[in-house]
Amino acid sequence: MPMRTVLLSLLLMIALLNAGEAREVASVAASVKGTLFDQAGTAVAKVATNHGGLRTTVRNYTSASVFVPAIARGQVDFGVANQFEITLALEGEGYFAGREQSNLRAVAVLFPLQTAMFVRQDSPYQRIADLEDQRLPDGFVANKIAIPLLDALLASDGLTRSDVIAFNVPGLVAGVDAFLAGRTEAFILALRAPKVREADARHGVRVLPIENTPEKLAAIRRHMPVAYLALESPSPGSTGLAGPTWVMTYDTLLFASAETSAETVYQMTRALYANKQNLVDASPAFRGFSEDRMVKDLGTLEYHSGAIRFYTERGLWPSTKQQD
Repeated sequence: MPMRTVLLSLLLMIALLNAGEAREVASVAASVKGTLFDQAGTAVAKVATNHGGLRTTVRNYTSASVFVPAIARGQVDFGVANQFEITLALEGEGYFAGREQSNLRAVAVLFPLQTAMFVRQDSPYQRIADLEDQRLPDGFVANKIAIPLLDALLASDGLTRSDVIAFNVPGLVAGVDAFLAGRTEAFILALRAPKVREADARHGVRVLPIENTPEKLAAIRRHMPVAYLALESPSPGSTGLAGPTWVMTYDTLLFASAETSAETVYQMTRALYANKQNLVDASPAFRGFSEDRMVKDLGTLEYHSGAIRFYTERGLWPSTKQQD
């Protein structure tokens, strides 16, 4: 091979390598394997890498209550968590009391998140109130958001945690493991979480419904102020639904720190907007993703400047959408 051809080939390889290295590097925080947020974070990272000009990695943490402060400190670029938990951190409330994370910023609303109470398919329990004096996962020292979730679900049918028998577990996934081992009668988890499908494959599970009334919603919102009720029908990935069922719902967000590069946030937002089908292919939860709903009124939680730039270009900013 002529020397000139060899040199040209080497120069081309170096140029390609440099082009790859020039791509922005980004990290996405997600919860432990088996959770919906891990699956969603992986989907976001894949789309950002394949279609957004970013080299994106996923970092798994015990729970959002651990990685939210890491994002606020600038140790991670993005995270996937629910609106309620991010707002608690932003305002220094609840289990973030005294630890206000004031530089958290929203990037996009990803999808509505449904959390439900699951029991065995062949169990006698038909409603949440039937679980009085039964063993349920509790404690959740590594998944602090699980406490208000459990409180809200129990309150939807007139119960409190003092009405059931606590079986302490560190996290939500461990709560499912306790259920599978026969140590509890039920568990709570996101409707489309991979761990729910595992439980269904082993025992068969079903969701205990919530009655759609103003009183039930008010009881839920005493513990989860951003929650609303949504009617869910059986579909691929929505394990445990025998028919149309009202489920406690709240929004899942992609968020960042105010210190995260505006250009990185812009590229991430653009990639998500243009790639719904790729997101759905990676996680069924993204069937609830809507490009026009990526931006909405999130109360005290502001949007990142990089995201605002993209939404302005698309005619979606300023948002006039209010809380559900």
